[in-house]
Formats: sequence, C-alpha cells, structure tokens
Amino acid sequence: YLSCTHTSPAWLLYFSFHPGRAHTNCRNFPLYFMSCVHQDGRRSSSNPALWWVGGKGDEVKWSFEELGLLSRKAATVLSAACGLKRGDRLMVILPRIPEWWLITVGCIRTGIVFIPATTQLRANDILYRLQSSEAKCIITNDMLAPAVDSVVSKCQFLKTKVIVSEAMPIIHIAAPGDHTPVKTKHHEPMVIYFTSGTTGYPKMVEHSCSSFGIGLTGVGRLWLCSSPSSVIWGLSDTGWVKFAYTSFFSPWIQGSCVFAHGMLQFQAKTILNSRLKLHSYFSVTNSSDSNTILKYFLSYRFMSLEHCVSGGEPNNPEVMKQWKSKTGLDIYEGYGQTETVCSHLFTYKTNLMLLPIDKPCDENCNTLPPGEEGDIALRIKPTRPFCLFSRYVGDPEKTAATERGDFYITGDRGFKDEDGYIWFVGRADDIILSSGYRIGPFEVEHALMEHPAVAESAVVSSPDPIRGEVVKAFIVLSPNYTSHDPEKLTLELQEHVKKVTAPYKYPRKVEFVEHLPKTISGKVQRKQLRNKEWGKI
Repeated sequence: YLSCTHTSPAWLLYFSFHPGRAHTNCRNFPLYFMSCVHQDGRRSSSNPALWWVGGKGDEVKWSFEELGLLSRKAATVLSAACGLKRGDRLMVILPRIPEWWLITVGCIRTGIVFIPATTQLRANDILYRLQSSEAKCIITNDMLAPAVDSVVSKCQFLKTKVIVSEAMPIIHIAAPGDHTPVKTKHHEPMVIYFTSGTTGYPKMVEHSCSSFGIGLTGVGRLWLCSSPSSVIWGLSDTGWVKFAYTSFFSPWIQGSCVFAHGMLQFQAKTILNSRLKLHSYFSVTNSSDSNTILKYFLSYRFMSLEHCVSGGEPNNPEVMKQWKSKTGLDIYEGYGQTETVCSHLFTYKTNLMLLPIDKPCDENCNTLPPGEEGDIALRIKPTRPFCLFSRYVGDPEKTAATERGDFYITGDRGFKDEDGYIWFVGRADDIILSSGYRIGPFEVEHALMEHPAVAESAVVSSPDPIRGEVVKAFIVLSPNYTSHDPEKLTLELQEHVKKVTAPYKYPRKVEFVEHLPKTISGKVQRKQLRNKEWGKI
C-alpha cells in the first residue's frame, strides 16, 4: 500500500470487495455494535446477512460469517493502508453497494468515527463537510473523485483518499482477516451525521457506541418487527440516518437479512419490477419507504409482504388509507430525528413509545393537558437517555440551546389527545400564527395534495396587515392543469381545503411555481420560501 500524509493527497488505492456469488448458510457474527460486547452469539437461519442486486443483474449474497471475515479485512485496510486509528474521522460517500456495509462495520471494529454522506453532494457540499468534520480520510467512488480533487487543497486535515471501484483488481484477498476489534467505551463517538440543513448550515450530530448499538435494538424489534426470518428492503439513501435504522443496525441486531438494490437514484419502474420479482420469488417480508415512494405501489399486491413502515416525512392520510385498502396492510409511520435515534418513536395505530416522553410542554417546561399544543420534549434529567445524541460537534452553544430545564426540546410541536396519543403538528419554526390561530403546514399541504391539480405543495407564513400573517401555499401543478385559469383554480383549491380541514387553515395566498426549493435529501426548504415572503432574501 502507498503511504500518503501530505496536505493534498493522491488517491491512495482502488479496491472492490465483491467476492462474486456466495451461497452459504447464514450464521450471525459478533458485529460489536455495542462497546465492550464481544460475544460469539449466532442465529440459525436460511437468510443471508446482506443480499445485494446490482443494476446490471449482478448479485451478492453474504452470510453473517462471510460478512464478519470481509469486514475484518476492511478493518485491516483502514488501519494499515489508510493509517487511521481509534477516534479518527472518516467520511464515506458511496451509493448502496456492498462496500458501504464493509467499510462502516470496519470502522466500528477499529474505533474509527464514520461520517456517512449522500452521493448527491456537490464539490462545495463536500468541502463544507470535510472542513467542518476535520475528517482524515474520505472514501468515495470514481464519479465523485473529481469533485473531491477540486476542493482537497482547502482541507488541511484530510490525509488519505480512497476510491472504491469495481473496474480495478480485488485487493481484499491480500488483507489478513484476523483483525481484533478495539474495546471502545459506551460513550465514545461512533458516527456523525450531518443534518439536512433545513434551518441553516448542516449541523454535525454525534452519536455514541451505545446510542446506535443499544438504541436501535428496539427499532428493529418493535417498529420493523424484524426477526432472523425477515428480509428487509429499505430505499433510503446511505447518507441519511434512516438508512441506519432500516438497512444496517436494526435488522442485523435482530439477525435479519438486509436487501438492497444498487441503483444510484430512485427509479419507479426499476423498483417496481424488482419488487414484483423479489416478492414473487424471494419473499421480501418487510418494507421501508417514504410517503412519496409508497404512492407508486398502490396498485400492486405483494404476496410475501408482512409489515410496512415509513419515515422521513409525514404520511398523507389518504395514501395510508389507500395502501390499507389495496394491500391489506397498515403503514407503521415512524417519527424521530437524526438526534434522537429511538428516544421517541410513534407509529401509526400502535402509539409506540420506546422511552418515556412527557406531555408536550410550554416555554416554562410545564407539561400541558390533553388537546393543548406545546413543544415535543424528551426528559433528560436526572438521567440522560443513552440513545440521545451526544452533541453538535463544534457547537456547544447549539447543543446547550436544545435543553430547557429537565428536557431536550426537539423543535417540533404537537399535542396529546385524551387517549394518550401524541399528534405531530409541525416544526416550531414552520408554525403559522394567524389571528390567534396556530396552523401547522402539513395539514394544509395534505389537504392540497388530495386535489388532482396539485403535484407538490409547500405552505409557509406570509405577512398580512390585519392578521399579522396568513397561510400561503406554493404549488407545483400536475401536467394536466398547467393551462387552467390561475384565479379560478386558486378559488377552487381554497374551497377544497376548507372542505378537507378546518376552514381557518385555508391558504389565503396561492402562488403557482415550477418547482420547490429542496435539500439534497429531498425535503422542501420552507425556510427559503418563508424568508422570501418576509423580505429576508
């Protein structure tokens, strides 16, 4: 291996861990997701640990035993070839390919803090993340290598660059597979996720070994309902925390098989064809999708599917209703944050709570009675929940600002009903105050989405001389409605919202746009629209 320690490193090595087709019985290996837990517990199952299908029909199946061996080789490469040691930070920007899992498990074995990022990043995005994280190593593919090269001279901490490429010779065979994992402490950092940046520059959310190792145990068992016989397919991007929930920690802790498709971007036709084939012949049992993706599958019945969850964005109640009607299954909707893992998790119909959450509280930390809206908060004193994030790296003021009295304040608003169910209203900074009414954007957006003219919508506050502020809707029209009279269609949409939800919530202002501003993860940037309305741009 080449050694590279100067400030503008050359690409260190090209490698691919693909071992071809492997078909052996699945036996679990010690993943060491929890610190100081080194055990050889195994589960008997006919399922592989990782089942990956590429865009060209290539396929990889690894048992837990094979995954253990290959991840030990990866750990050796990270330590010996890349020169990384315990506590160092490594940024991994790879699509859903087998190497992603090997590298991240290799990091866990060596005590290296890994930083997942989406492949949709551009050069400036990568520069910001490398500078902020002070990462010593970056691992990516040949598609993103030029973007990294264009900014590497500005990254003084970066010492090593690694490209994962199928075109180059397989080198993992030469690496020894007898790596011994480091004995990290439960509170030591394990992973850093960058937030999506909907309210400013992305923040670095640090989680400890126990946060994910222990915290996601309940997610796999209670939300995903996974078991050693489950085959779980999630479509989240590797750069987002939901991927860790549905395609990494949670399933493997339960001994489940993780299925993944290697497409770079979501393609409805490809996914649908793959799902029909897989559900027919290979029995995918558990599915994790977003509300947007679920719409594509409403007309199909997947015979082997037993459990379906969604997360990342609030579900449209109409989609949930249609899904139940078409498939016979409920959608179990998860609510959480990058910061909280499973500290608070609510699911459709089950009202699942993995840790105690008090009633929504007011600005003085007083819990509120049923029906009264407040801040959704998690009690952190006298004992801080082990699965809450450790800190915002490099920003102690922001970390401290999330605490109020004995609570961690999520930044979300909600209320608890008489039956004890907590209802999410919206982000605190998205709430619209109009004539004394507090209006969350999601209900209005959901109502608009039920109208056939609306392809996408985003609702924000807009200044008004009488009411202080009013609801304004930015709407992307469906193709069949682009030629309609805007004034007439505005009135029609306003009347529609009045019928679907409380009349005071209807958008008094409507603007038709060609597209909505979004983050790389696809979330609508309401802040940008709101700033435009209030003259802050």
